Amino acid sequence: MRVGASEKHPPHIIYVMLFGLGLGGSLLAGFGMAAAKSRSWIHMLIFASTLTVTLYVLTDMEYPRLGLIRIENFDHFLVDAHQQMQVHGASGRSVRAE
Repeated sequence: MRVGASEKHPPHIIYVMLFGLGLGGSLLAGFGMAAAKSRSWIHMLIFASTLTVTLYVLTDMEYPRLGLIRIENFDHFLVDAHQQMQVHGASGRSVRAE
């Protein structure tokens, strides 16, 4: 079951890297727009929407039963555990899977 728990959640480094990418990209975009006479609204919208969609997809995959993205085979860990309990209970003795 520990393997299933580690596969369920994205690693924390993904969130750290996304935060760093957003911060660095915002810094570069801010410096670039400070030198310009007018703001580029299309670049601001594309940057904000890209970060928003990326964070939404990552969070939506974190909770597969909610949201728009459905992962149907996500419960295979629970099915495997249930099958192991059935084998363990049917034999009346402890069966260790190797």
